[in-house]
Amino acid sequence: MAGVDVGGGAGSKRAVNSDINMIPFIDLLMVTIAFLLITAVWVSFSRLNANAEIPGPPNPGPVVPGKVEKVLHVHAVEGAFSLVWKQGATVVSESRVPRPEQQGDLVKYSDLAQKVAEEWKVQSGHQDPSDKATDLAVLHMDNRMSFRDVVGMIDAVYETQRDFRTSAELRRLPVFNVTMSAR
Repeated sequence: MAGVDVGGGAGSKRAVNSDINMIPFIDLLMVTIAFLLITAVWVSFSRLNANAEIPGPPNPGPVVPGKVEKVLHVHAVEGAFSLVWKQGATVVSESRVPRPEQQGDLVKYSDLAQKVAEEWKVQSGHQDPSDKATDLAVLHMDNRMSFRDVVGMIDAVYETQRDFRTSAELRRLPVFNVTMSAR
């Protein structure tokens, strides 16, 4: 138990002592700490999901058990882009595109966009206009990469488009749902 001496009262001959029970205070403190620990964010992922605003959920196609989709991984390495198609842990194909030095504020990676389009035509399983599923592209970049270079990579991947049949019309939309992964 903890006690607090509040001194003597005015004109009184005896001291006024009060005991404050600290157990409820400690219980409240422990509950507060437990609540803080439970609601804390233990893991922060370095991934940001960006979509192409395709109608419906990102991949509304039927999920087939046991079937693993191919995923395009675009790595921004020193002086080049590496395009790697993976199906699960298996590398299906790999190619490199030189990364030109950009001058000015606008970054356009036209060689990357052209190579992504060529690779998509060969590797993708979602080319039918009635197929609402999109392919996934993961952009791997360094944390120190400039924002304009990141936007240039996203624009290059989004440049590849195909026809999507919505309820009443045929629309051209990007073929990839892009996710970014920073190291």
